[in-house]
Amino acid sequence: MYDVIILGGGASGLFLADFLTSKKCLIIEHNRKLGAKIEISGGGKCNITNRFVSHNNYHPSSEFVKNALKKADNKTLLDWLEKKNLKPRLLKNNKYFFNSSKELLKVLKPECEYLLNTEVIDVIEGFEVITDKGSFKSKNVVVALGGKSFKKLGASQKGYEIAEKFSHKINTPKPALVGFTVQKEQFWFKRLSGVGFLSEVEIGNKKFRDNILFSHKGITGPAVLNASLYWEKGNVIIDFLPGRKVESLLKNPHRQIISQIPLPKNFVKEFLQSIGIRDKKVKDLSKPEIEKIKILNRYPFAPAGTFGFEKAEVSKGGVDVNEIDEYMQSKKVKGLYFIGEVLDVTGELGGYNFQWAFTSAFCASINL
Repeated sequence: MYDVIILGGGASGLFLADFLTSKKCLIIEHNRKLGAKIEISGGGKCNITNRFVSHNNYHPSSEFVKNALKKADNKTLLDWLEKKNLKPRLLKNNKYFFNSSKELLKVLKPECEYLLNTEVIDVIEGFEVITDKGSFKSKNVVVALGGKSFKKLGASQKGYEIAEKFSHKINTPKPALVGFTVQKEQFWFKRLSGVGFLSEVEIGNKKFRDNILFSHKGITGPAVLNASLYWEKGNVIIDFLPGRKVESLLKNPHRQIISQIPLPKNFVKEFLQSIGIRDKKVKDLSKPEIEKIKILNRYPFAPAGTFGFEKAEVSKGGVDVNEIDEYMQSKKVKGLYFIGEVLDVTGELGGYNFQWAFTSAFCASINL
């Protein structure tokens, strides 16, 4: 009989195991190694947290997230890392990175028992966890199985299935932190594959100033990935010239339009073509044409969809937090916990999802 069985050896599961060294724990992981997603995250350097963290960096923003962060915020995480003799670097963009993800994986190597290449088949209340390698009994079960993104790393819906078995509501999982596919009106984006530059992407009351990148599928890049977290349907607005107004750039009446807009020339050419204007001297532009060019500062488009779960960094949606208490325990079944990405809490780019893995695990550990 175990004190705690942790289903999933990703970030949240490994953090929790570290907090519960005095308990008899078992981690069950279906990959061939622990922390597979940690290893490749942040280009192999793992963006662990951010200098600024609040519930407003999460979708949906809620009192649930706010209260969890009061128990364990970015300072709590950085203090924990310091005790492990780890000091991530703070970059100019307020993100904390390691030199290598392996630094974190090394300190997260669990002291408890763990099983790899093991599939969870069922969880019976009581608790008994049935796997393809036998059955294991425990006083508590923690579901840390992540979401549907990164299928190549073994992502599955098992966490949602367990939650549903115990009558938990699942808010429909969708790809998040992912690129947008485009409709016919924006097919010109595809001809710019590989072109990228600083822009500001607006969705609802959120604005993200960061790089965008055109691709053969549509549009991606950090600003777009963040916007995708808040997009359901309808328009996204892009300011291709943040901090600069088109009219202030078209100063020389005797020069061509393309030569006066400080963006990649192939982008400006495709943009002008898309609005039916040929490159010409500014003095030859009509007032309606100038108005058309001004949409560079507020370019609206309705994505056709996203690049899907295969390309998504995370999943949004998941176990409804209204049925989870402040210690990540089910309000329906005592001893059943949910942590990490399996919950309907998804962070923006910038270390917020690793922070949530830590925070949710910390909250659960208080009660276990």
